[in-house]
Amino acid sequence: MMGWGRFQALLRREIHHLVTFNASDRRWPMPFCAALAMGLPLLVGAWFNRLDYGLVSSMGGLTFLYLPATPLAHRMVAVMASAFGLCACYILGVMTHFMPLLFVPVLTFIAIVVSMLCRHFAVAPPGSLFFVMAAAIGAYSPIELLQIPTFVGLISMGSLLACLIGFFYSLYTLRVTAPQPVPQLGPLNFDFVVFDSLVIGVFVGISLVLAELFQLERPYWVPVSCLAVIQGASLRAVWNKQMHRIAGTGIGLVLAWGVLMLPLDRWSVSLMMMALAFVIETLIVRHYGLAVVFITPLTILLADAAQLGQTMPSAILEARLVDTVLGSLVGLAGGLCLHSPAFRDRVGRQVRRLWPSRSAS
Repeated sequence: MMGWGRFQALLRREIHHLVTFNASDRRWPMPFCAALAMGLPLLVGAWFNRLDYGLVSSMGGLTFLYLPATPLAHRMVAVMASAFGLCACYILGVMTHFMPLLFVPVLTFIAIVVSMLCRHFAVAPPGSLFFVMAAAIGAYSPIELLQIPTFVGLISMGSLLACLIGFFYSLYTLRVTAPQPVPQLGPLNFDFVVFDSLVIGVFVGISLVLAELFQLERPYWVPVSCLAVIQGASLRAVWNKQMHRIAGTGIGLVLAWGVLMLPLDRWSVSLMMMALAFVIETLIVRHYGLAVVFITPLTILLADAAQLGQTMPSAILEARLVDTVLGSLVGLAGGLCLHSPAFRDRVGRQVRRLWPSRSAS
């Protein structure tokens, strides 16, 4: 009976973590501007009947999500630096499209370096997630060599538009809300910045290796799911994110199936993605799992909207579920290592020997 009682208590605790909503002071203008930053390129692409171009440019709109709540000068420097980083990661990903053997090492390198930079400069969530996602999508984009400048220009224009929207949004929000202080950078924290980033990057690479070994149709979602889970600040956070991501994706696939069954054209796809982006940015600070329900159809449209009607929806949904489960499990394994004192002591000692002593604190 004691064993059954402990199981019931554990089950109630897990359900509590799954259904708990967080308090948030995020007001509607932020999700609205995020939807504009992502949706305006889609509307332009729909106008010129090139939704594929609009989808690439809309990835640059993700730059808006890196706008910090600091004074205006720091905000603009941060968001422009993020725009540069997002474009650079996408360029590296697109270039490796023509060198498949470099997929894993390049994505691992990007995950390590971007995680280090985001941690050292205290970049708030989503952190390194969208940089790695841009690189992964770029690596598996079916483009030709001479199209690289075009696609790089598209994501750059989307990033520039996001910076412009971020500027006007900042002018508005700073009139009604006092800015937060600029984070003060201390000496390099070896464990948090270097060691954690190396572990994260290695597990992102492992997830992509497994995706390639299993010959998954859309392997780029596996490392993205892995990174989304492993970034948890604690083992409990990693476990919660893994559960939220798998459960949210399962429910989100039902929503995605309903969306894909609709008679979508380029205009309805654009408006649908803008609506989903608004809902996601409203919910994600309150309940990650519920936000994932809407993230699932959004990311499916982001990757496959240009090919709607050419692939059976069931095949897309099945592939996405497999990608998410595999990536989340690898991310959970990485989180177990990342938050294991024995692993950190044993492996961290070896890594520290290779790191210049003056750089670590």
